[in-house]
Amino acid sequence: MRAILFSRPTAKLSLEALVRLLMLLAGVALLVIGLLFPLFAMLVKSLQGRSGDFIGLANFVQYFQTPALVNSITNSFRMALTTTVVVVGLAFLCAYGVTRTCMPGKRLFRMLAILPILAPSLLPAISLVYLFGNQGFLRELLMGHSVYGPIGIVIGMSFWIFPHALMLLTTALTHSDARLYEAADVLGTPKWRIFLTITLPGVRYGLISCLFVVFTLAITDFGVPKIIGGQFSVLATDVYRQVVGQQNFQMGAVVSVILLLPAVLSFMVDRWIQRRQVAQLSARAVPWQPTPSPLRDWLFALMCYAVAGVILLVIGTAIYASLLQFWPYNRTFTLQHYTFQGLAGGGWEAWLNSLKLAFSVALVGTLVIFFNAWLIEKSDGYQPLRQGLHLMAMLPMAVPGMVLGLAYIFFFNQAGNPFNWMYGTMAILVLNTLVHFYTVCHLTSVTALKQLDPEFEAVGASLKVPFWTTFRRVTLPVSLPAVLDISVYLFVNAMTTVSAVVFLYNSDTRLASVAVLHLDEAGYFASAAAMAVLIFLTSLGVKLLHAALTHALLNNAQRWRQAG
Repeated sequence: MRAILFSRPTAKLSLEALVRLLMLLAGVALLVIGLLFPLFAMLVKSLQGRSGDFIGLANFVQYFQTPALVNSITNSFRMALTTTVVVVGLAFLCAYGVTRTCMPGKRLFRMLAILPILAPSLLPAISLVYLFGNQGFLRELLMGHSVYGPIGIVIGMSFWIFPHALMLLTTALTHSDARLYEAADVLGTPKWRIFLTITLPGVRYGLISCLFVVFTLAITDFGVPKIIGGQFSVLATDVYRQVVGQQNFQMGAVVSVILLLPAVLSFMVDRWIQRRQVAQLSARAVPWQPTPSPLRDWLFALMCYAVAGVILLVIGTAIYASLLQFWPYNRTFTLQHYTFQGLAGGGWEAWLNSLKLAFSVALVGTLVIFFNAWLIEKSDGYQPLRQGLHLMAMLPMAVPGMVLGLAYIFFFNQAGNPFNWMYGTMAILVLNTLVHFYTVCHLTSVTALKQLDPEFEAVGASLKVPFWTTFRRVTLPVSLPAVLDISVYLFVNAMTTVSAVVFLYNSDTRLASVAVLHLDEAGYFASAAAMAVLIFLTSLGVKLLHAALTHALLNNAQRWRQAG
């Protein structure tokens, strides 16, 4: 009898250990198949000739001996550096106004500032054509310069990347110790010196991280330079031109490898800097609260309102253009551009495909990513597997969408690949999008899980409760706010992304973001604007629904979080 009593828990624990091992292996396999194998296939392709034979670095030599292609590297770095300076400088001022002043309308500004995230990067480029193009109603502001080229690329990318920088810098500026500022005031330290010796050092890690994030987004963006770049070539458009325009997959692989290098370098430096970061608030710290200063507050308010006005102008222009009969000759309002009948791009079917993709990625991706993060953070044993899974979970952030999409062609389109059946289906789009946006969701999950007391798992184990029951009944419900954030993040990015999926669709799986690109290429600019607006409105609706669900959750299902 005693042997039977003690054998049952042992068998139960062995079953849990086996299930945990299998789930860890499944998580590793997902990222190996969805990330490492495709990147390896792309690297191999860059070393092959058109006939598939190994030619070493000959393709790279040919690339650097072609001046038109080499100029793309210089152009990309110039645009990325210029955009980084503009975006980070402006975002820092706005974040400072939101966190360090008593400017009115902070909540409204923060709501308006995130709107560009809900639109594909193609939308600001289309709006800039209507604003500053040859028939634009604000073209005189450019004083004779053309918007098609460096100016348009910088403006368009600044619009699209600004919310990312603002969120990072707002977080960095939120936490500060009031005791440092009180001591400086007592000693009669000038305001400018306080800023240089206390404020800037306190946010240096967040500021440096923001610099690298903005630079990476700028140098890898495809949508803005494709629409408004004109003859000004950058690396991202070169990849598209080599693959789609010239069917030169080997040279496309070469450009992808070159595009991958600065993104990987930026990622590595950013991670190294974050490891050196130390806590800015001690247990005895006193949260700093800004004091009113009418002149300062209204100066920052006017600047933030001006930024919000530009955001509304760009989005409003796209909406306005989609409703006009024929710009600029017939300005009567019509909804015909939203019918998409007989036009390139796929029309409403493309929008429905995007909805399928976004909901699939949000559902599957949220569960997979959060559970994998739980295995890494909360489970016991298999330390090498858990560390390997965490390392691979961090890698997708360093891989541009264009690179990952092209790598999928080289890997999944191989005849002998057992996963070849996925090529040209919705499944490969779901996998590509999930992997592309994996890292941010993983970090969100890990951050949420670190806030949970390890005693939950310990108590469950002591009561002989299977770990999946503890996960389902305790961990997941407590972490629901983070889970909802992950799901809406995946949904919005699946709706708006174009670079990661532009190589992977077919006639049955064409997406709305790709439809915008094709409508613009075919000359249907108003219909392209209409499709971009449709994507924006869809993302906005889901974001509002997410806000309502989160509010209801925190006020009802998780009332215990509120102070008694």
